[in-house]
Amino acid sequence: MQMNRSNSRLVYSTDQGRLCPQCGAAKHEGKCKEPSAPLGDGKIRIQRQTKGRKGKGVTCITGLPLNEEQLKELTRQLKKKCGSGGTVKNHIIEIQGDYKERLQEELSKLGYQAVIAGG
Repeated sequence: MQMNRSNSRLVYSTDQGRLCPQCGAAKHEGKCKEPSAPLGDGKIRIQRQTKGRKGKGVTCITGLPLNEEQLKELTRQLKKKCGSGGTVKNHIIEIQGDYKERLQEELSKLGYQAVIAGG
């Protein structure tokens, strides 16, 4: 079997400079596109979670068909409306506190049809 770039077992090289973590090609080649929003079932869900947060609740919004930059901008707007902190992790918006109804209202004003999931 011939060794080429895609199946090479090279451990370290200063040949190419910085490499893209997704495809392994040189960063300046630009083969990889910015990752788009993950495909789901098309429903935007709002739910409160406490798992892994020492009992502190966060409101999570999943299923938004936006890229990373748009999610960050929307998160900034939602945090301002709730007067709370929050972040974006793995295409999931997390807002600190229980703001399910308020977030559903704000998303409907922005034209998103969101449903409250869970109890």
